[in-house]
Amino acid sequence: MTIDATGRRSQPELAYPESHLRRLADELAARYDGVFNRETVERYVLESYAALLRTASVKAHLATRTMYFATERLTALAQAEGALPVIWPEVLFVCEQNSGRSQMAAVLTEALSGGRVHVRSAGSMPAHELNPAVVEAMTEIGLDLSREFPKPLTDDVVRAADVVVTMGCGDACPIYAGKRYQDWELQDPQGQPVEIVRGIRDEVEQHVRDLLKSLEVAPE
Repeated sequence: MTIDATGRRSQPELAYPESHLRRLADELAARYDGVFNRETVERYVLESYAALLRTASVKAHLATRTMYFATERLTALAQAEGALPVIWPEVLFVCEQNSGRSQMAAVLTEALSGGRVHVRSAGSMPAHELNPAVVEAMTEIGLDLSREFPKPLTDDVVRAADVVVTMGCGDACPIYAGKRYQDWELQDPQGQPVEIVRGIRDEVEQHVRDLLKSLEVAPE
């Protein structure tokens, strides 16, 4: 038994419920060589897979999503612990299902900042898939959400954030000293027609523009 980067005890041999998870762990262990030990990478892959499996309606994209989610979490952990540099302001958007408001905010921030703000999004109770009306409303303004998916809120992404923006997720988001917190009061697009969702989208965009101004990033 060894001690990993977070101080937890981890078993040297782990059981993989899916054969592809070992390959994912091999790839990420090579990518983060010198940053995290093998046991930490394995644990993050398995935890990320298990978290996404709980809300997956179909498993067709689960391997790709596990790779993305585990990579995002490992990068956040490395940044929070100073093992990787932070180049751009880090913003985390959190809503309940991570299928509407937080996804819109993340994609709009990425687009309007021209990539000069690094964004993550998460949900306190993530849905199975994105809200179709949200996808439609964003597609109308030329923003593609086809690669996005709901992700559960984890401690590591909160630790890595400079600004945490919450949108109706209650007390689920952990509080860390030194972080900026904002709460945006926005209507929940769940169950709403696309006509209503367009208005929510436009309100989110105005909030994003105000956030970028506060970060001294000129919107494109």
